[in-house]
Amino acid sequence: MGKPDAEGHGPADGLPGLPPEWGRVVVPDDASALAAEAAQIRRELRRADGPPRSRALGLPLLVLLVAVLTTLTGLVAVTWPRASRSDRPTPAPYSPPATLAGRALPALDLVDASQAPVPLRGLLPAMIILLDGCPCPDRVGDALAAAPAGVSVVTVSGGRTAPAPPTNRPQVRALADPAGGLRSFLGQPARPGVATALLVDRAGTVTLVLPDLGSVDTYRGELTALGS
Repeated sequence: MGKPDAEGHGPADGLPGLPPEWGRVVVPDDASALAAEAAQIRRELRRADGPPRSRALGLPLLVLLVAVLTTLTGLVAVTWPRASRSDRPTPAPYSPPATLAGRALPALDLVDASQAPVPLRGLLPAMIILLDGCPCPDRVGDALAAAPAGVSVVTVSGGRTAPAPPTNRPQVRALADPAGGLRSFLGQPARPGVATALLVDRAGTVTLVLPDLGSVDTYRGELTALGS
């Protein structure tokens, strides 16, 4: 039997410094003497919602997970707009080639369906329709119907093969522009779904540029004037 400590809190052979209401606490020499108490504690832990250690670790792990997700979200928000701007540059607004009006049509040789060269200036006066962006058969048909006698309607496709003429009328010519000279003269790339047209008088001067061939009413007057 041990002796009480200096403050009278417990025997000397117990654990010093423990609250007096715990009573006498003695550490046995053989740990197997605590087997019954250990088994009881394990049963109590199994009946609980979860192991105390798991509950103790759960909150720090949750805080760490939230911090990681917040950091990743911030990085995506900072880097994503820059990647979008670099991957998809904003195209410059389309500017109609209005400055071509009054300029001379260059002496270009295109090719017909048999690959024979055809001097473009030899078909003037003419309405020249570039179809490398859109076949647009309805728009071409309207231009053919509105063209006066003596004015050629020339359809120009990109590549080396000219399609068959849309009609057997002699004033209609279907040509190809394998070198891209006419498109280069316009200074504007082909746009999907858009046909571009030029009206050129018999002297070879461009009188009107139609960046987007629309209704025939927008160019009927100028087209009629080519036959004068």
